[in-house]
Amino acid sequence: MGDQPERKPPENGHDPLAQPTPPAEDGVDQDLHPTYWEAQLEAARRGSLAWGLAAFFIGYGGYYLCVLVLTAVRPERHGGFDPTTPPNTGPLLLLAFAPNVLLGLVPAVFSWWRGRGLRSDFGIVPKKRDFKVGVACGFAALIGSWLLTLVIIAVSGPPPETDLTRLMQGERTIWLFLFALFAFLGAPLTEELLMRGALWGALEHYRLPRYAILVLTALIFALIHQEVWRTPVLFVGGLAIGAARMITGRVATSMIAHATNNFLPALLLFAVAR
Repeated sequence: MGDQPERKPPENGHDPLAQPTPPAEDGVDQDLHPTYWEAQLEAARRGSLAWGLAAFFIGYGGYYLCVLVLTAVRPERHGGFDPTTPPNTGPLLLLAFAPNVLLGLVPAVFSWWRGRGLRSDFGIVPKKRDFKVGVACGFAALIGSWLLTLVIIAVSGPPPETDLTRLMQGERTIWLFLFALFAFLGAPLTEELLMRGALWGALEHYRLPRYAILVLTALIFALIHQEVWRTPVLFVGGLAIGAARMITGRVATSMIAHATNNFLPALLLFAVAR
């Protein structure tokens, strides 16, 4: 064999053949948001929830219609129903909760019919991280709502009397205990399936910016309660609860945040009902 030609060093002193081995990829997708990467992965895995708008409008429409019917047929006493002396019949209690149940039932039916089930479409089964994020956002909602309530009371006076306040001042019944239980467990489930499940998923499908979805769902959440005095308070709470959904992309997180926000009021009702 002939002599090999002598290899001359490059003029710039940098030998491409002497390059170190490139480092292994760390698995981080640069297209993912550093804060909301988890929600982006959940959205990509979940797929389209274009049917979410129909589920939201049908769910809330059914809720509102049911409220109107129950308002029209409920017993009258001195111009209105007196919750301090409720009828001793269990079915009436179930009927009182029926409208709120529709809020979650309709999105669930749509998920089973048009989607891939509650676990895939909404992330309804909580993970360990959902508890951490949900409790933190729930306490933020609770503190923010409490501070704003104090400001509103200082400016405009105490809130108007409601059926619940009259019930707390009257006879302590099982109704009050069950209302507290529903406020802590039932309402977070049904309302979050509608708001941060069906509606949020539909708005995500139409590519609205995440912060626009957060503000819009919080505003609608406040308005559907139809409590004028509490609307600003509910809006602030809705922002914190929605932040939980925005961080993880799972409705389970916002359910935990919602339940955390309702915990102290429910605990007060439990104490009064004893």
